[in-house]
Amino acid sequence: MRNLEAKFHLPDHIAMHQRALAIGFGPSGIVSQHDTFFAAAHGKLKLREQPDGAWLIHYHRGDQRELQLSDYSIVAVADPAAMRMMLADALGVLAEVRKHRTLMMRRNIRLHLDRVEGLGDFGEIEAVLADADAPQAFHDEVARILNDLGVAASDLIERSYFELMQPPK
Repeated sequence: MRNLEAKFHLPDHIAMHQRALAIGFGPSGIVSQHDTFFAAAHGKLKLREQPDGAWLIHYHRGDQRELQLSDYSIVAVADPAAMRMMLADALGVLAEVRKHRTLMMRRNIRLHLDRVEGLGDFGEIEAVLADADAPQAFHDEVARILNDLGVAASDLIERSYFELMQPPK
């Protein structure tokens, strides 16, 4: 599976929600998520737990500041507590991220408005790509959406939440 995504600082959660509604995004739900990141030889590996289920997610993403192409795999997990303990013992835990996510949708494009414990508010836009889709086909549309939402290039970030939680080197 693949998506084209951008993450950005969110100075005003409510204003962004209103702008998203104005450009055609519809509310899709609010969920609390607990992500546990594990050491991985390649890419990133996390266990995502939320009230309606748990998933093990492995992904690779570029480190450019603009739009990033991610390749990912997701597997449902029946016993997240046992899985978390086993992976922690085998691989080691890098970080845990807890967030409250407001999900909004427009066709195949997701907008996440996140309140991340200990970090603040962020937005994330993801164009979910079908196997045959070329990422470039969505690049301009996602860039337009970011512009319409008032997201400046200086607001974009290239690191994941757990990396933002790490002390600077």
